[in-house]
Amino acid sequence: MTINSLGLVCSACGLLCLFVFFSQTFSLTSAKYTPDWKSLDSRPLPAWYDEGKFGIFIHWGVFSVPSYISEWFWWYWRGTKPRPTAVKFMLENYRPDFTYADFAADFTTEFYNPDVWADLFNASGARYVVLTTKHHEGFTMWPSSVSFNWNSKDCGPNRDLVGELASAVRSRTDIHLGLYHSLFEWFNPVLRQDEENNFTTKNFVTNKAMPELYEIVNTYKPDVVWSDGDPAPVDYWGSKEFLAWLYNDSPVKDTVVTNDRWGEGTGCKHGGFFTCADRYNPGKLQNHKWENAMTIDKQSWGYRRDANIKDYLSIEEIISTFIETISCGGNMLMNIGPTKDGTIEPVLRSVCADGTFLPTLL
Repeated sequence: MTINSLGLVCSACGLLCLFVFFSQTFSLTSAKYTPDWKSLDSRPLPAWYDEGKFGIFIHWGVFSVPSYISEWFWWYWRGTKPRPTAVKFMLENYRPDFTYADFAADFTTEFYNPDVWADLFNASGARYVVLTTKHHEGFTMWPSSVSFNWNSKDCGPNRDLVGELASAVRSRTDIHLGLYHSLFEWFNPVLRQDEENNFTTKNFVTNKAMPELYEIVNTYKPDVVWSDGDPAPVDYWGSKEFLAWLYNDSPVKDTVVTNDRWGEGTGCKHGGFFTCADRYNPGKLQNHKWENAMTIDKQSWGYRRDANIKDYLSIEEIISTFIETISCGGNMLMNIGPTKDGTIEPVLRSVCADGTFLPTLL
């Protein structure tokens, strides 16, 4: 049998050859995503995420030590427009030459038991969990090779906090592991230099941000890569190139889902699912999968020592938020903030432990 248009010649097995040819051609072309939004956005969302409905968000880091105002404490203390309350707090409680880096020594995590966390999340009915691997403070919760002396192994806990939770979740539950990563860092001098150069240089991306992302994906193999912090152009971050690798060649290319925070202008436009803004809740059915990343503490994502019971959402408010979110086609990612010693406060544990009501509402 001769197929001139394909240049393929075969005698008795013409149909088989044609099938093999088209199968190979289809697999080569359809499996590859190119670093442009049209191609990347065409990737189907893995089914497990839409079916998951409910996840647990964990904001944990050095900011859990001062545990005052919110996880943005460093910025409120030393940012371009310091908050008087943050400045006053430091003046009244710490020596004059105290730096934010000094807080790391008190990030002790001595009561952090990832097995207990995994069991609690499993009891809540959550189908996935997302841990902050690095917030805007730049402290990595794993022994990063590009964050010397500002990571959880070189200072503070002397532990791989990400790795321990990943092992516990996978050995004790069937929950999907997700990892949050902030692209930018408030006070990183290399990033600031790139910004002064109008982002024409990419030293921070090349030597810090992107190596971290590749490192956590290759090391911990998350099913969710939750990106955040994008005050720079997409082309500066190299986000499209990273996502093409993630979808084509990474160890989680068939299961991973991503959000929409990959640079200026990507929110609510590009990515596997949309988050659009914190506590996003459109109130009507959406034609693209979305997520309501929300907090039990109405004022903060990180733990606050001075929070009172009225600052937390009630069970009724959480149920109402969940029902509205699911009815509009979204997933709810409910945030908790552990303490510096690695405990989850009773008010948060009680919500999670009683959370088995959430899946039963579906």
